[in-house]
Amino acid sequence: MESIQALLIEASEATRSINSATDGKKQEVLHQLGQEIVANTELIISENKKDLDRMPDTDPKKDRLLLNEARIKDLATSLNDVANLPDPTGKLLLENTTKNGLQIQKKTVPLGVVGVIYESRPNVTIDVAALCIRSGNVCVLRGGSDALYTNIVLIDIIHKVLRDAGLNPAIVQLLPTDRKYISEMLTAVKYIDIIIPRGSQQLIDFVRENSLVPTIETGAGVCHTYVEKTADLEKAAAIVVNAKVSRPSVCNALDTIVVDRAVVKDLLRLAAPGLLAYYVEIFADEESHRILKEVRYPHLQQATEEDFGREFLDFKCSVKVVEDYEEAVKHISRYSSKHSEAIITTNHELGERFLNEIDAAAVYINASTRFTDGGVFGLGAEIGISTQKLHARGPFALEKLVTEKWYVRGDGQVR
Repeated sequence: MESIQALLIEASEATRSINSATDGKKQEVLHQLGQEIVANTELIISENKKDLDRMPDTDPKKDRLLLNEARIKDLATSLNDVANLPDPTGKLLLENTTKNGLQIQKKTVPLGVVGVIYESRPNVTIDVAALCIRSGNVCVLRGGSDALYTNIVLIDIIHKVLRDAGLNPAIVQLLPTDRKYISEMLTAVKYIDIIIPRGSQQLIDFVRENSLVPTIETGAGVCHTYVEKTADLEKAAAIVVNAKVSRPSVCNALDTIVVDRAVVKDLLRLAAPGLLAYYVEIFADEESHRILKEVRYPHLQQATEEDFGREFLDFKCSVKVVEDYEEAVKHISRYSSKHSEAIITTNHELGERFLNEIDAAAVYINASTRFTDGGVFGLGAEIGISTQKLHARGPFALEKLVTEKWYVRGDGQVR
């Protein structure tokens, strides 16, 4: 294939099909898709295995790639959750009549054609398709080659459901994985209305620097958990371990433990067994390195400057010891990607200051950053976690897949 223009034209033309679908029809499609996903569990797992077999076990992206029976059921549940959310389009935002009799309304309308570039996460294929169908948008998907077989089978199922519903299957379009087509996507201003990159910082930077199509970043997650000196240390250790090990390959996982000097020794002694159980490699600053060496923590490295502000996406984290709250905030502000940040404290005033002073899409008191997720926040699903401030911030979900349109009705008025 020399060009993807024909596919982009099909996607653009499919906007008429999805725009003609009623609210009930869109809900019906998503409920049916949930049933089809579950009914095809064995086929999906079989195709997913082809992708898994091509990836070494040591690759931290392998967990992101995996689809098992439980995760497929979760996808079906997410489809039903999105279907049951209210349609974000057609909402009347403003209405007035001018002195000369013009009737003016402002309503929410779909964005149009949404292009998403992502890596080895086949669940994104279902999440984006669901959100775009529910909000009346068309999506053009460029998944990574790592998930090729899985994405193909998922798209085949989506297309079947769309055809059975009498809708244009090009409402969800999967593009070839060849990298040369990314540049064509990024310059397709005639056919694509918005581009959303989801993946590594390298991918996000490339899209931001080269796209002529408006871009919404779903940024990399460099997430800190700050353990303040008044923290309940048993609770703090449990939160730190959960934030790191529950699913280290996702963007809301902990990357750096920031801890007050007054409690660093006790915290690390409490957290070490939980981290050790998952063979977490710790890149520790000088003070925490000495403490962890004393307790004979085996997977230990001396931290360098590059280990702070680093998204590990693996069973690895760094530790930074600080004197107090002010130094902690300064460190986090310097290295944060503005995704998710947490403080563990019993000092209510400091906790509230942290919420207000830390510039991130999601900020937490006494909880794991692993909760930053569209489904957990009651949004059904998400395209990604936006770390920018225009249009969307935090979980980029159904409510943000719309723009505004003005409707003006007259009776011969001229200006």
